[in-house]
Amino acid sequence: LISLYMSDWCPYCLRAKGLLTQKNLVFSEINVDDDAKFREEMIARSSRRTVPQIFIGDKHVGGCDELFELDRSGELDRLIQGA
Repeated sequence: LISLYMSDWCPYCLRAKGLLTQKNLVFSEINVDDDAKFREEMIARSSRRTVPQIFIGDKHVGGCDELFELDRSGELDRLIQGA
């Protein structure tokens, strides 16, 4: 299960969402603007305040730049297969 903590106004969130969609991956979008508890949950899980924050299962993979780096290295596919 991939979780994407995001915000509608964030261009990095759209890029991350686009990559996951392009790879035909199923993910849940958790919009931190909809409810303050979602932002609090994101901060508690990731220790970061910025969006996006991406989790594959319970593993925090980081934000948009980290997601694209994982994809370039091939590690993203390995993580998804193991999840």
